[in-house]
Amino acid sequence: MLTIADLLEALSGKRPAWAEQPFADIIIDSRDAKPGSLFFAFIGERSDGHDFISEVFGQRSYVAIIQQDLSDRFDVIDLRDPQKVQDIPRKNLPFCILVKDSLEALQTTARFWRRKFSPRVIGITGSVGKSTTKELVASVLSQRFSTLKNEGNLNNEIGLPLTLLHLDGKHNKAVLEMGLYVPGEIKLLCDIALPQVGVITNVGMVHAERAGSQEEIARGKAELVQALPPAPEGIAILNIDDPFVRNMAELTQAQVFYYGLNPDADLWADHVEGLGLDGIRFRLHFQNEVLYLRVPLIGRHSVHTALRATAVGLLEGLTWQEIVNGLRSQKSQLRLTTVHTKSGALVLDDTYNASPQSTMAALNLLAEFDGNKIAILGDMLELGQYERYGHEMVGLRAAEVVDELITVGERAKIIAEVAKKSGLSSENIISFDQCEEVISYIYDRLTEKDIVLIKGSRGMHLDEVVSALEVVK
Repeated sequence: MLTIADLLEALSGKRPAWAEQPFADIIIDSRDAKPGSLFFAFIGERSDGHDFISEVFGQRSYVAIIQQDLSDRFDVIDLRDPQKVQDIPRKNLPFCILVKDSLEALQTTARFWRRKFSPRVIGITGSVGKSTTKELVASVLSQRFSTLKNEGNLNNEIGLPLTLLHLDGKHNKAVLEMGLYVPGEIKLLCDIALPQVGVITNVGMVHAERAGSQEEIARGKAELVQALPPAPEGIAILNIDDPFVRNMAELTQAQVFYYGLNPDADLWADHVEGLGLDGIRFRLHFQNEVLYLRVPLIGRHSVHTALRATAVGLLEGLTWQEIVNGLRSQKSQLRLTTVHTKSGALVLDDTYNASPQSTMAALNLLAEFDGNKIAILGDMLELGQYERYGHEMVGLRAAEVVDELITVGERAKIIAEVAKKSGLSSENIISFDQCEEVISYIYDRLTEKDIVLIKGSRGMHLDEVVSALEVVK
């Protein structure tokens, strides 16, 4: 457990003997404050954590990290220039630590704390499938090892350091999802986390608006394999089916282990069969071994997720039984959920977010169902130069799968336009600008024969459509 002395040592190099109290939690939201918390005050777009110091201390938190001088209101240790600090005077709780930058202080503390332990760290990045892969890898490794993982989507320059500050001596493994929003971010996360294993899922168009072209996104993702130690300690687990990922083998000194649907891979699958909500079935090949597996992951595309988790399990020394148990214990798809409407229609709620790749995967899942297939698809945001192309790809696939297509938003009209050109009857296509219009249109039209996929970027708020249609029991 991180102590006040650890924190001061990380930020100043000085370790006062009076400061051995452990923190009960590390927080960035004042609403999470409790006795013994360490609070990092950030200046956000909508709120400033410095405005809540009194509230945090009112909950008996120990320390607040600040970047604004509040010495007129609170007891403060000034560490803005650690080189000038000769001695840290004893302080009564609570008190503030003044630094140049609160985020940098969080990252510095996490970097210091990570180096006090020696877990095997598995870093996971890619455009699509990071979170599901993280959950499944952690499920597999947990069959034998004490395993730390990011909770939720704590995968960025704030979330990953917060996760690492919960590391302790009992953890054998740490499974860390790493998000990319701008080039250089994964390099920073790797410098903090020191991964020995890197798993790359794929390179898509998501976040192209910020990260640039697919080639630039690939270079950003490759920062993970470049940061790995040389073989045999370092291992890069690469998707052989994605050319951008496959070529990353040239950029690492780590051992390269390929997975995919290609027999040239070290670990590969064939005979992949989607079973709808009952999961997937496939045949697994590794060296001279062949296994037939059925796992509770939704959609044929999930075979790649299973392969990634299997690869990590094999390379970390787990038995086949442990790996299979881990694959099967992951009982829920991380983000796609199902609900029923009052008429008995089945709704596939995949509204968490959307990219061309994930939307096409969702359409592939819809294709596995019997019944009248309806897709409600919203704008896919942050695609940058791939905006039109990405929506066109989805339109082509939608025309092959759906019986009815409903689009929401200006960009999604491209999906409707291409689906019509690709053979879907115009009578079965309708476009709206707002979720409220969709709800009014479809609410009383659904029957028990309908399967409805709802998917779009989070900013489109399509979860409102799901909430309106769902029968609350």
